[in-house]
Amino acid sequence: MKRFKLIVAYDGTNYCGWQVQNNGKTIEGELNRCLSALLKEEIQVIGASRTDSGVHGKGNVAVFDSETRIPGEKISYALNQRLPDDIIVQKSEEVESDFHPRYCDTVKTYEYKILNRTFPDPMHRLYADFIHYPLNIEAMKKAATYLVGEHDFKSFCSAGAQVKSTVRTVYALDVEKDKEDVVHITITGNGFLYNMVRIIVGTLTRVGLGYGEPEDVKSILEACDRSKAGPTAPARGLTLVEIKY
Repeated sequence: MKRFKLIVAYDGTNYCGWQVQNNGKTIEGELNRCLSALLKEEIQVIGASRTDSGVHGKGNVAVFDSETRIPGEKISYALNQRLPDDIIVQKSEEVESDFHPRYCDTVKTYEYKILNRTFPDPMHRLYADFIHYPLNIEAMKKAATYLVGEHDFKSFCSAGAQVKSTVRTVYALDVEKDKEDVVHITITGNGFLYNMVRIIVGTLTRVGLGYGEPEDVKSILEACDRSKAGPTAPARGLTLVEIKY
């Protein structure tokens, strides 16, 4: 039995998230279905990050075990011929049998996009949130600085999450607006709580709209109370960019 690693890119618009569910199509479900048909075995992949419904991915990681004789680097070519157009394997390779995508030390990077202009742009409707009120980017940048480092991010975790600890480390959190009026919020850390990135975005957006000062983020963080933070930003603006091991 050999273990194979996949780097998977997907448009999450038409899926009920990554993890297999009974109520709709998922990224994991499509990978299982197409791999099982390709390899003539019952395949169940293990994903590194269980992204939510509507969230996109450029570099999610999955592994699976198989008896196949197909070289690891060739699996991506054969699999992409079977997968739907909105899921593409960027790379495949054989890895050590004990490699597990969720139990290794990782650095994850997410990007959230907000179209900030008077009118929406149909080209961004599936991949960015839309806010027509002007955002104060400098205030958002300053607010973001309070979240960099090792902190208890309980205020930025949806209720009901089952985790041993809500302490995480954010290595970088950048806010930039490009010439097309798209605000890019990029966050890199050693791991993220349930909805953590989207709640951070909702909190920074609230500051950008003038509902509070950048310094308020520090007290929100220290409160360890979800009700003190901003709303959870819509899923469509979020993309899992990269996972490094």
